[in-house]
Formats: sequence, C-alpha cells, structure tokens
Amino acid sequence: MEKDVYILAIESSCDETAAAVVKNGRDVCSNVIHSQIALHTEYGGVVPEIASRKHIEKINQVIERALTDAEKELIDMDAVAVTYGPGLVGALLVGVSAAKAISFASGIPLVGVHHIEGHISANYIENKELKPPFICLVVSGGHSHLVMVKDYGEYEIIGRTRDDAAGEAFDKVARAIGLGYPGGPKIDRISREGNPQAIYFPRAKVGNSEYDFSFSGLKSAVLNYLNSCKMKGEEIKTADVAASFQSAVIDVLVEHSMEALKNYSCRTFAIAGGVASNSSLRNAFEKACRREGIDFFHPSPVYCTDNAAMIGTAAYYEYCKGVRHGFDLNAIPNLKLGEKYTGDSFK
Repeated sequence: MEKDVYILAIESSCDETAAAVVKNGRDVCSNVIHSQIALHTEYGGVVPEIASRKHIEKINQVIERALTDAEKELIDMDAVAVTYGPGLVGALLVGVSAAKAISFASGIPLVGVHHIEGHISANYIENKELKPPFICLVVSGGHSHLVMVKDYGEYEIIGRTRDDAAGEAFDKVARAIGLGYPGGPKIDRISREGNPQAIYFPRAKVGNSEYDFSFSGLKSAVLNYLNSCKMKGEEIKTADVAASFQSAVIDVLVEHSMEALKNYSCRTFAIAGGVASNSSLRNAFEKACRREGIDFFHPSPVYCTDNAAMIGTAAYYEYCKGVRHGFDLNAIPNLKLGEKYTGDSFK
C-alpha cells in the first residue's frame, strides 16, 4: 500500500488486557500489557469471572496508554483490530465491545482477528524477512498446533493435540510438584538445576496421525512417579522431575516438527505461543534446525505471551485484503483457525 497503515489493536482473550499501535503490520509503535498473573496465582490458575471484571477495569486505560505511547490519536488510525476468538468468552467480550464502540464512535473500520493467527503473526514483527510459506508450531496453555502457513491469513492445521495442550501440561505438572502458577516459566527456571535424564517419562505417539500430540499420558506418568515416591518414602528431587518432564515434552515437539518439515519439503520453521518462550525449547529447535539446514524463526518472549502487537500485525494483512467486520461481530470462544466470520456465518 502507498500510504502508511496504522492499526489500533486490542487483545483480551484470557488474563492480559493489551492494546497496541502497529504501523504497516511489522513496526510496533506501542505495546501495552496489563497482566493479571499475580491476581490469579492465588487461585492456582485463571478464574474467568475475575479475569473479565479486571479487563473491564483496565481496558480503557490500556487503550489510552497505547495511543499516548505511540504519539497518535484515534483520528490517525486506519482500523481498530480485536481478538474475537478463541478464548474465555467473558474476557473476549470486553475487548470486542471496546473495539466495536471505538469503531462506531469514530467511523474507523473494524477488523476481527483469530487469536492463534495473532500468535503466528508475532513472528513477522522482528523477522522482517520472514514470509509465507512456512511451518509454525503454536504451543500455549490452550493450544498445540502444527500449522502450514500457506500465505498471510491462509492456514492448514497438519497436527494438533488430542488432549492436553503443552502449556496446560506444564501448569498441571508444576502444580503437582509444588511450583504453583504459572507453571511454564517456573519449570523452565528450575529445570536448569536438574538432570533431564534422571527419570524416563514416555514420549507419546498418536497412531495414524504422525504430527498429532498427546500429553495427558505424560502428565499421568509424572503424577504416578510422584505418588510412587511418596508411598515408598523416597526423596523427590523437584528439579530432576521438572527437567525430565520438560525434556519429554520438547523431544515430542521437536520430533514431530522436524518430521513435518521433511515430509512437506519446507525449509522455513517458526514457533509461537507462550511455551515458545521456553529457553530449552528454543535451544532444542535451534540445534535441530541448524543440523537440518532449516531457517528458524521465533518471537522475543514479550511477543510469545498474549499481546496486542501480534493482533495488529495479523489484522494488517486482513485489512490489506479488504476484510472488514460489522457491529454484529461477536466473541467466539471455540473459534477454529481458518474460519472466517462473514457477518452471519462462517466459511
């Protein structure tokens, strides 16, 4: 496009209230995030009702701060973008309502964005040379997807979890070994003190689905190990358990991803989502991709967790294709990647 395109983006799918201003899809002018982690830690996980109420309290402040930090006003925006699914329905509704109100009051076009599409698009922010096609592994608290990114906004899911997502398994195991919430960062830290080969935990394969994942059996194996140690009066070395569990997860993620890259004859790979900030996972993929001659991309940790800059990036490419949404846009908590909301239906 000839002129610069500025997008005000809003993200509120879970427990981060976020807003950002993004220029031309890849330049972040501001990225404001209000995290609720400290609030939900008391409960051992995200409480949807509390998350929704906190979004209501913070959404206007976060949006105003994003515009101020970018030294822009609403009149400078070409579109307002918002996550409309998947996620917690109450949390999503806060962001969607705010975006629709801004669009209605200012006349700025409204663009709804899929949350997972946002995570994938986070790779474009710092990696200016990255362009489709490529394969992306999306690993977060709610999703574990292997995605063929055919073009901007065009995706094919080639692998997914059959039960627990990788991030969900991290949270449950962290709780079991006494680390608390959020589990991912805490397991990542303590694993550096442990031996990843101290305990063998299973690496699950899904029959007839070579790219799919399953982590519920691994989670159960960890719980059984902990119960066995308690019954026998044996010492539980938390760091070793964490490191061994993490190693099992990483082995499966790397193996399936490398197999997909080989079979799809793809030489470019990216990771995204909250678990993509795990240092051991990044190191494992860097080694595997270097060994196979694969170009490897990943966002900085701030763009791995939920943020609005990634939503603005995804929205830019939708905006350039002429995508606009009406005021009937609604929160869709179980929205599937690749579904497009057309106003009265999906296609």
